[in-house]
Amino acid sequence: MAERSNYQNKVIKNYYDNRENIALQRCQEIVTELYLATGKKRQRQWDLLATHLEKLEVAQATIDHLRTQDNIEVVANFVTNLSKGR
Repeated sequence: MAERSNYQNKVIKNYYDNRENIALQRCQEIVTELYLATGKKRQRQWDLLATHLEKLEVAQATIDHLRTQDNIEVVANFVTNLSKGR
């Protein structure tokens, strides 16, 4: 396997340095998509949101609670508070 160039190493390093910000931004995007989704697509959006919240180290109990409430405003407020805390 060929070694990576300095540029490739920087790109990889920057990705891992900004991983939380990337997950948070994706959560914000998913909240918007979740608001518009219905049926199976809505369930898929919830799955994606749960995955990204896990990457942000949100407790599983909190994720389950948000999912059972199924209230977009509560989820949006939660994600907003996450972004303020970072």
